[in-house]
Amino acid sequence: MKVARRTTTRTNRGSRRAVAWLASLLCVVALVPGTARADNPIVQHIYTADPAPLVHNGRVYLYTGHDEDGSTYFTMREWRVWSSADMVNWTDHGSPMSLATFAWADANAWAGQVIARNGKFYWYVPVRQRSNGQMVIGVGVADSPTGPFRDAIGRPLVGNGEIDPTVFVDDDGQAYLYWGNPGLWYVRLNADMISFSGSAARIPLTTAGFGTRTGNASRPTLYEEGPWVFKRNGLYYNVFAAECCSEFIAYSTAPGPTGPWTYRGTIMPRQGSSFTNHAGVIDFNGGSYFFYHNGALPGGGGYTRSVAVEKFTYNANGTLPTISMSTTGAPQVGTLNPYVRQEAETIAWGSGIETEVSSEGGMNVGWIENGDYLKVKGVAFGAGATSFTARVASATSGGRIEVRLDSASGPVVGTCTVGGTGGWQTWTTTTCAVSAATGTHDLYLRFAGGSGTLLNINWWQFNGSTGGGGTVLTNGDVENGTTGWGVHGSGTLARNTATAHGGSGSLSITGRTAAWNGPSQDVTSKLTNGRSYTTSVWVRAQSGTPSAKATLALTANGTTNYLQLTPAAGVSANGWTLLTGTATVSWSGTLSSASFYVETAAGTDGLLVDDASFQ
Repeated sequence: MKVARRTTTRTNRGSRRAVAWLASLLCVVALVPGTARADNPIVQHIYTADPAPLVHNGRVYLYTGHDEDGSTYFTMREWRVWSSADMVNWTDHGSPMSLATFAWADANAWAGQVIARNGKFYWYVPVRQRSNGQMVIGVGVADSPTGPFRDAIGRPLVGNGEIDPTVFVDDDGQAYLYWGNPGLWYVRLNADMISFSGSAARIPLTTAGFGTRTGNASRPTLYEEGPWVFKRNGLYYNVFAAECCSEFIAYSTAPGPTGPWTYRGTIMPRQGSSFTNHAGVIDFNGGSYFFYHNGALPGGGGYTRSVAVEKFTYNANGTLPTISMSTTGAPQVGTLNPYVRQEAETIAWGSGIETEVSSEGGMNVGWIENGDYLKVKGVAFGAGATSFTARVASATSGGRIEVRLDSASGPVVGTCTVGGTGGWQTWTTTTCAVSAATGTHDLYLRFAGGSGTLLNINWWQFNGSTGGGGTVLTNGDVENGTTGWGVHGSGTLARNTATAHGGSGSLSITGRTAAWNGPSQDVTSKLTNGRSYTTSVWVRAQSGTPSAKATLALTANGTTNYLQLTPAAGVSANGWTLLTGTATVSWSGTLSSASFYVETAAGTDGLLVDDASFQ
């Protein structure tokens, strides 16, 4: 099947490669000294549209539609999910929901939104009902933000021929579902999020509330479609696409969730080659972000769109500034840790590549040919990496992975040779030496070899010497069972092979009798006094929703001090949360013991830990 797929999609891949090649030229141009580096649109290997961001457990999950290649209409059959911890390197989680999810629907996988509640994730989407051809709102539900999603009720939730649902839960717990083109409607959702009370109500589209449109007597206001409703500092915002065609993004505010609305003006003027736009607004890690779509990729336009993002700051009075589209995108939040396993499909910019479902779970990067590359932004090598490891597969004779810094033609710091493995999903691990990879750089994995498809790559990781670029922890990825790990306090350690952040297993601790109990490692002999260390560890609850953190217990001259290594963050059983932070480790006198461990602020819930690094 894999070989056949690669053969039969060759023509389509040729068009995608042309798009990716032209897109890479944009990136290369942006690498000229004195110019910004292009990172918008944030996905380059497929067309994406209608962004709906969700902040959950320290990550941004981005839900999008998927415009098919070469579309001449809104030809969309599936929805896609992406996530990021730093706003620049986005992980492709594939398609956890499609038209096939809804047996009663037959077309139009258009703009929707996901919200988390009741320990589940609800995805409200407009689709065409097969029985009558009407546009209705369906709802998918999942136990994880990345799915898979299933049809929550086996029928439409609500429908009146209009589109573009947005969902919002107010501070009092009342949830609202809004939608509409040409009108603007809402229902009050019940606490189960899959039913509603009363009937659909129409919000009056007045010129005072939504601005004045000229030259169209049937639509006197600017409101067109794509509402996005949220609340900030007691004020309700409705951001919407205005005045097709070509649309701009405008907004209104209100003292309550249903109005009365007051028109406030333009956020994003008409720009780009897409005649539609669709916005999503979030706050994340102390910043505010505005998502939208345009036709900026080669081949892009009104039916082949791409999602982009900008960081912005609210005005002092709560109004939104005017935001322009850019190729630079949002700045990076922190850096990326190369000393824990990173999924190959975590990308800031990709040239020539595609992604697919991996037999080892998640996605992998594939269809790699000579000259293709991946860019990963802001990689913190610290004092230096010594080797590079990648999980690879090839049904041909393979190729090479060139590890480069700062550009696709930048200095080569290592080269890994990949041989044939006997299949595109027959995986093996390759390792090569690395030198001169220190400090923080953009990482480029450039692929080289003969003609045709060379290889697939599933994940990669750097290693370094203790006290240099590498982690001081042993078996941080838990691929060697519980080796190197012990228990701080009480509890039972085991390897969990059913749930992992990466690889084939994670570290389980159960039977904790106090909040400070947790999985630990003795790092006494590996610390340097006065040095700053960066912690990165993925944590998941086995039950409950505790607040977790990483801590270092230092005992010197008979006195024990506790250094919090990461901010505390809520964790749940629905997904992994990244705990990360940088702290300076110091002590007076003679250090007799030092223990790195993961604990909770309160409670004794069982935890899972994976891909831990302390470097």
